[in-house]
Amino acid sequence: MIKKPVRVNNNKGLDGRPIALLVQEASQYASKIYIQVEGKNINAKSIMGMMSLNLKEGSEVTVVAEGDDEKRAAEGIEAFFQKV
Repeated sequence: MIKKPVRVNNNKGLDGRPIALLVQEASQYASKIYIQVEGKNINAKSIMGMMSLNLKEGSEVTVVAEGDDEKRAAEGIEAFFQKV
């Protein structure tokens, strides 16, 4: 299992389109991927779950990846948050 702290850099936060792109990114990996924030543990492959987080600019989250490609998955999600 890999855990990586990440900060939301998008000045508009994450709304519908960026969340849909995040779910697409997460769905590319076989590993289970979760986003942890404020005691919540949300499946990054669930668009409804991700929408419920209401992530704003500067939000601190933890990316958790577990599985065969967990290293690539964690790095991919971290890169996504940096470029969005």
